Amino acid sequence: MKKNVIVGQSGGPTAVINGSLYGVVSEGLKRTEQIDHIYGMVNGIEGLLAGHIMDIGALDSTNELELVRTTPGSYLGSCRYKLPENLEDPVYPELFRKLEDKNIGYFFYIGGNDSMDTVSKLSRYAAGIDSDIRFIGVPKTIDNDLVHTDHTPGYGSAAKYVATVVREIAADANVYDNKQSVTIVEIMGRHAGWLTAASILARKFEGDNPVLIYLPEVAFNQDTFIEKVKDALTHTPNLIVCISEGINDGNGTFICEYASDVSVDSFGHKMLTGSGKYLENLVKEKIGVKVRSIELNVCQRCSCAHLSRVDLDEAENAGIYAVQVALSGETGKMITFIRNKSIPYELSYGTADVNIICNEEKPVPTEWIIRDGSDISNDFIDYARPLTQGYVELPTKNGIPLFAYRR
Repeated sequence: MKKNVIVGQSGGPTAVINGSLYGVVSEGLKRTEQIDHIYGMVNGIEGLLAGHIMDIGALDSTNELELVRTTPGSYLGSCRYKLPENLEDPVYPELFRKLEDKNIGYFFYIGGNDSMDTVSKLSRYAAGIDSDIRFIGVPKTIDNDLVHTDHTPGYGSAAKYVATVVREIAADANVYDNKQSVTIVEIMGRHAGWLTAASILARKFEGDNPVLIYLPEVAFNQDTFIEKVKDALTHTPNLIVCISEGINDGNGTFICEYASDVSVDSFGHKMLTGSGKYLENLVKEKIGVKVRSIELNVCQRCSCAHLSRVDLDEAENAGIYAVQVALSGETGKMITFIRNKSIPYELSYGTADVNIICNEEKPVPTEWIIRDGSDISNDFIDYARPLTQGYVELPTKNGIPLFAYRR
């Protein structure tokens, strides 16, 4: 008997999250012997609860599905809804009634750590009631902090964006060479500094900007930072410093908290902002040179201006592979990336138990963080560079990228 597919997206968007969506839908459409309809949850699990579902498979009859592949952001919309820890909560039978009403046999959720928590809970509840619905997580996060996978879709494009923009900022800063200046670039990353580490790819040669790079994996000492800035200014008068938003003092206090209170989201994560501005004022006070801070903000997570071909292809393949493993009988799994070689770059796909992935974070290896926590080693460059390769020619209209819009 044929079953239906439902797919959703959750958490922050990326430049390639819709590539994974395209992979799920396009592969599902090919499996006509096993799959009937393909539905999309509008705004993730929260939308499913509210009955907001669309027939996303119908997009195949138009050019819209092809546009979805290269559209940044979350085409289906997103949410940050945390399912209850108690699997006896009435929300679970309500969700499964909705899935059964739609004859769902295969459930795909594209997202990061919190999304894998959702897949974990749903698959465990399904096992408890002997449901045959198969639940598969498709990884997504620019933070690159999911465990048991070499990297995550979205990271390569975000890393490419960060490296490109930091190089542009450095070019701008070098216009004037008669006065010292410091530019502090704040980059996303609460506990894992993978994205900030990618700023090293902006360097054209050893000692080039950004001279100083700080990640949250190593405790940040403000006095040491000021001394390093003073020293760097003696040989690089227009200094670029890159920091993660989550840099901290090693005792549980984020640097941005020295300036203001920090709110939390529905998952209890601190919503960080202001580390760059705090350090801007610190440099101004302690050194007295011209200083500015730049927060890359949301553009770094889903800009398509510097889309990585490798990243997009892998995102799509993750969606395709998710359908294949679900049809083969797997459930409660997340798709993983297995790096076979870096030079030349080779990748294969696998699965891992979502229960050992959710609520865990993968930090940048401390051996890749050098010079007392202010720089990144060549090992990271060898790891990250293959993920940023290739450009994608986007469909355009009147010279502007053409995106798919949900109606």
